[in-house]
Amino acid sequence: MDYSDVSTIAAWVTEQGLKGVSEAELMTGFCAACRNAGLPLDRGLALMDTLHPVHEGRAFRWDSVEEIEAEFEYGPTSSGEAAANWQRSAFYHLWSGNEREVRRRLGFGDPTDFSMLDKIAEAGHTDFVAMMHRFSEAGTIGEMDCFFSHFATKHPEGFSDHDLAILRKLVPVLGLAIKCIALGRIARTIAEVYLGEDAARQVMEGKISRGKSERISAALWFSDLLNYTKISDRVPPEEIIPLLNDYSEVAISAIHEAGGNVLKLIGDGVLAIFKGEVPAETCRAALSAESLLREKLVTLNAARAADGRPTTDVYIGLHIGDVFYGNIGSQNRLDFTVIGPAVNEVSRIASMCRSVDLNLLISSDFASAIPEEERAALACVGRYALRGVQRAQELYTLDSARLAD
Repeated sequence: MDYSDVSTIAAWVTEQGLKGVSEAELMTGFCAACRNAGLPLDRGLALMDTLHPVHEGRAFRWDSVEEIEAEFEYGPTSSGEAAANWQRSAFYHLWSGNEREVRRRLGFGDPTDFSMLDKIAEAGHTDFVAMMHRFSEAGTIGEMDCFFSHFATKHPEGFSDHDLAILRKLVPVLGLAIKCIALGRIARTIAEVYLGEDAARQVMEGKISRGKSERISAALWFSDLLNYTKISDRVPPEEIIPLLNDYSEVAISAIHEAGGNVLKLIGDGVLAIFKGEVPAETCRAALSAESLLREKLVTLNAARAADGRPTTDVYIGLHIGDVFYGNIGSQNRLDFTVIGPAVNEVSRIASMCRSVDLNLLISSDFASAIPEEERAALACVGRYALRGVQRAQELYTLDSARLAD
């Protein structure tokens, strides 16, 4: 491999990074291109921490012969066996010290003193090099502060000085391209986690101008926890966040599984919408989410009770109506949400659950949108004036007797 190939491969990596191909495709293409140009690569791995509520980072692998998983996500490496493996790795050696590169000539007597090196040597690799490229403070996001990579060869003479010089020139280009793609992934993840999947998609498509909104008809969900204030007053403060997390998890997962979008977490409350062109279908999806939630609550409450932790129930209000869906706020702080009288009404309907001692209340508009044959499963609980809403309306709940039949 000569230096003219370096420019060709660097240009290809740059082009693929700008196109936004996946990191796994980029890693596979990079290693294959280097090997085809004469660099004796037989194994390659790259990894980078990310900003994600569950995963600590993502890794990308390539092998010249073996069929392997091209990418995988890894969890926290701060405790347990994962921490022990991390601290035995060549990457940790680099990260915790001042070196940028470490090499082990496995076929020539060097020790297999880092994790996985014994298996790499057993597979016939004769030489191994690991590299780390740190980011500056301005280029760091969360724990994403460097790019790690390692490469191995089965060549009888290992890597030559020329081979290593080629890698030192090309790997930073690979790292920059992977970082570029990872940043796009992080932006989407943050948007989805904090805005919800549908709102995030619209924001990532460029709908971020203040006042940019659309009028939609949607089934609306508002839920909160029974006796949350009383529970929070009597349990230790450190129990509050786990309680909210547990009940938020079952509510949000039920909504998502039924096709809804969660827009707001307001203390112990959840605001969600079910979008669609056919009102009956959006209402059916909301009712499906309610049913899923009840199933999940049985399991959750049993598990919490077994652990001696407080349990509760979820009050839900369901409504349907026209709302404005889009960006609202100041020039420097926007929220992608829904506004309109229907949003106020659904929160008031949910609040009425306490007064009538029911865990589900449905508006008359929602009931009217359900096909007549399905409406038989509803029972009217009376006509009520809702606080802050001009018109009184009949409210419904599910008729448990008819559902049992």
